[in-house]
Amino acid sequence: AGLVFGVRYRRGGWGQGLTIHTCMMNLVSHLDLEDRPRALYHGLSAVAGDSAGNAPRFAIDPLPGGGIDPNTLKRWFRRFVHVRDGEGAERCLVSAVRAGATRQQMADMLFAAATDHHYLGGGHVADFANKALEALDQAGWEHAEAVLPSLAPFFASAGRSEESNSWRNPIDLVGLLHAAFEKLPAALTAGKVKRYGDGAKLIPVILSESATDAVEAMLAALTEGCKPEELAALVSHAAAMRVAQFHTSNEFGDWDTALHTFTFANAIEQGLHRAPSLEILRGVFDAAMSVHLDRFLNIPATRVPTPDGSGSPEELLEALMPLLDGQQQVNPAGELAAAYLAAGGDANRLIARLGRALLRSEERRVGKECRSR
Repeated sequence: AGLVFGVRYRRGGWGQGLTIHTCMMNLVSHLDLEDRPRALYHGLSAVAGDSAGNAPRFAIDPLPGGGIDPNTLKRWFRRFVHVRDGEGAERCLVSAVRAGATRQQMADMLFAAATDHHYLGGGHVADFANKALEALDQAGWEHAEAVLPSLAPFFASAGRSEESNSWRNPIDLVGLLHAAFEKLPAALTAGKVKRYGDGAKLIPVILSESATDAVEAMLAALTEGCKPEELAALVSHAAAMRVAQFHTSNEFGDWDTALHTFTFANAIEQGLHRAPSLEILRGVFDAAMSVHLDRFLNIPATRVPTPDGSGSPEELLEALMPLLDGQQQVNPAGELAAAYLAAGGDANRLIARLGRALLRSEERRVGKECRSR
């Protein structure tokens, strides 16, 4: 109900509130029973906050004529996004759903357009598309015609990183990527009959100072038999490591930047699982370049915990919530979580406890805002 309400009453289409709501939908099954209503409440509150005061969005008709095959609609959708025609893009998506396009075809259409331009919308376009697909997996694909077209306005209006200075200077990352994209078909062909070895060696290269080394190492991995989904997972791991090593002296906005890289990398990885293609594989390289750019915000890097496996998992878990009641406890909390897992603690219980901490923090934030009003 919250999903349908959000796509109908948010004027600009899919946004932050619906993304939060979908995250809460995904989180519910991992939470303790008493925390599940809180998660749904926060998801619905986020949707309501995004939609407050807006008039309903009116459904747009499909393209005239009908009977258009999904491959043609995919090509048209990408073109409409390229020329920033949000209405045309929206009508394409409606037409594709009514034409009976499969889940894989819809994912392919969305992620191909999301990767036609580099790191579109600061990574949010791919992230929103991934969350919309996840929401339909939860709520039912009978809502596809209402949900998926709500993505089109942001697809068409989002900023393109090839137009930003940071992707052009002092290193032309766009030129580097385009040269790599031309080599992708040959790399995939060469690696088709090979079995890739230890992918962990690639992560330090992606996190290194050299964008050229990262791109060349990724192409080499594909040539050596690394599957696109495996490569995407390795880049997601590198993006997560960038967050794990982020120093608390960084500004909040810097943390946000590193987080967006990780959510983009994850979205591309999930997109490849849904609809493997050469087009979506380009996004894996974009994600690696975003990891590269984030290194400027990561000096000095925080040491990643190396627990010895000692301690009682139960005692460590119980110590987490009181620790989070204090300020500036980011690193101790991370060390405690690592110690819990190293001691054999159940990862699902840790997720449930972290989910409770998240919801409690959100309740306090909302309560503070209400009191200030």
